[in-house]
Amino acid sequence: GIPDQDESRLVERFGKVASYLEARLGVPVRYIPVKSYPAAVTAFTNGQVQLAWFGGFTGVQARRAVPGSQAIAQGAEDAAFKTYLIAHAGSGLAPAKDFPKAIAEKTFTFGARASTSGRLMPEYFVRQAFPGRTPEQVFARVGFSGDHSRTIQLVQSGAFAVGAVDYSVWDLDTKAGKVDPKAVSVIWESPTFPDYQWTVRGDVDRTYGPGFTEKLKDALVGVTDRAILEPFGRSKFIPVTNAAYEPLVEVGRSTGRLV
Repeated sequence: GIPDQDESRLVERFGKVASYLEARLGVPVRYIPVKSYPAAVTAFTNGQVQLAWFGGFTGVQARRAVPGSQAIAQGAEDAAFKTYLIAHAGSGLAPAKDFPKAIAEKTFTFGARASTSGRLMPEYFVRQAFPGRTPEQVFARVGFSGDHSRTIQLVQSGAFAVGAVDYSVWDLDTKAGKVDPKAVSVIWESPTFPDYQWTVRGDVDRTYGPGFTEKLKDALVGVTDRAILEPFGRSKFIPVTNAAYEPLVEVGRSTGRLV
């Protein structure tokens, strides 16, 4: 799974998934942590892992690198995902329905460089709001926090005035008491886009037997245990296909992230 938030939360989240899949499918399942988004794609590409929980854009990258790979399930919330722009209380920025152009000349942090909700889509929205300008030309300083929880902490501390964050991580961190509403708040909610998904390599049926991909998809879609779903911030998993992520291919090309 991409390391998009606190590591201990990831171990809890994916450890439960591994135990569930092992019991349901009757094959050994092990969670392999990685240190970065590119490392997750590399582990999938070189066959170190057969199943991965990717962000929208990392999933596109992984499936392009391993022909035959399939997106098989996403969170019900992932079909229409959102980025929040958050701001430090001292920035003078107030919540707005339209894109807040007053963020120009402020300091700004994205999440990880390959994050869909923390970099790809917010950069796309920034470029739409300020035609012909890159984020580096729009903001006084641009940073990359590495993960969404870190983005929240950096903006909350005042290290950056504004940040782009996955709305589900914002909700999870808020529920966990990690967000100080007096120091940081949401100032803009993006239009929706497809995001996270489970992607499986195209060779798993050869490895585990005919029909294994379908069994795996059925197992993921069949998750009902709240103890598994809640660490994801998802209500359930639903079937999905590669075609759902074509909009991200177009955005990737328009921002120069894909060729």
